[in-house]
Amino acid sequence: MKILYLDCPTGISGDMCMASLIDMGVDLAKLEDELKKLRVNGYTIKTSREKRHAITGTRFKVSTVESRHRRTFKDIKDLIWGSTLPSRVKELSISMFKNLAIAEGKVHGISHLKVHFHEVGAIDSIVDIVGVAIALNELKVDKVYASPIPLGRGWVNTDHGRLPVPAPATLEVIKGVPVVPSDIEMELTTPTGAVIVKTLASGFGQIPAMTVEKIGYGVGGKDLKELPNAMRAVLGRADGGGQRLTVMETNIDDMNPQICGYLMERLLGEGALDVYFTPVQMKKSRPGTLLTVLADDKDRDRLMEIMFKESTSIGVRYHTAERRCLERRTIKVKTPYGTVRVKQSLLDGMVVNAQPEYEDCRVIAEKKKVPVKEVIDAAKKALEQ
Repeated sequence: MKILYLDCPTGISGDMCMASLIDMGVDLAKLEDELKKLRVNGYTIKTSREKRHAITGTRFKVSTVESRHRRTFKDIKDLIWGSTLPSRVKELSISMFKNLAIAEGKVHGISHLKVHFHEVGAIDSIVDIVGVAIALNELKVDKVYASPIPLGRGWVNTDHGRLPVPAPATLEVIKGVPVVPSDIEMELTTPTGAVIVKTLASGFGQIPAMTVEKIGYGVGGKDLKELPNAMRAVLGRADGGGQRLTVMETNIDDMNPQICGYLMERLLGEGALDVYFTPVQMKKSRPGTLLTVLADDKDRDRLMEIMFKESTSIGVRYHTAERRCLERRTIKVKTPYGTVRVKQSLLDGMVVNAQPEYEDCRVIAEKKKVPVKEVIDAAKKALEQ
């Protein structure tokens, strides 16, 4: 599994992220060819090698001839969806713009469909966001992780006037993302940068376990006196399906146990990777239940909201965990009773575990009027043969 880690000690913007991916090795000519599929004119791309303190990286700059263009989310969605870009690039790009539209809509009290983008509707921001999606597709990235994000402080001039840093839309986008304080008096994370990490990152924290393959440095336009104004992208491979998860837990001793099954179904239906209940002894010698939920970090807040709404919990603790998964595949075997799917787990290409699909065996057993264990045994025998 290919992992991209975005290390953002001085924040993130669309152009810095794009620069770090080009510095890593994304072919600029290929990127420009793909961007032409958008059928947007009036811009040029320029890259240069620049130094920020002791770090040398790539600067990415989009120059345009258009005035500030007020595009709606629908305008941008139609622009992207009507192109001949790969499906994955379209989906990633539209997801980023949709998240930004939802944030802008909440700030201004209107539907995200009615939001008119200002700075982010301009050609340079469209190139940054779609360019990042193209780069990820070219690099064949499976998972993105990021460091906690500094937002900066002070004030910034926008089309809505002078606003405090972080700008309201940036702060709304970044909800659920770990942030760190900074004394640097400028906007370190832009709305474009915020929506990139919010949409793409599956988790936040230290660099995940992986074998590092490529590194790229993207530098910002300003040369800060406090720190190098640069972010870096680290591409690596996690052997055996390494994955970073969020584990959420809560102890419950006052809930109708009939609700447990429904709660599990809700959480799994909303994207939880696993949900289980453990009997525990709580204070005052009360028997209770420990609810544990495993999920991608990006789903944490949404699933935690379900835990609060659907249970009697008044507090959920959570932490990050690493897990390693074996490669999995499904094959079909023929038995005297019918065809059964078998799930196989592989380690370094070798099968180390195989189990017949229970639901297949159950359906066949009911149809053939035989014990389900006989169907399971027949599937195992067919697999051995």
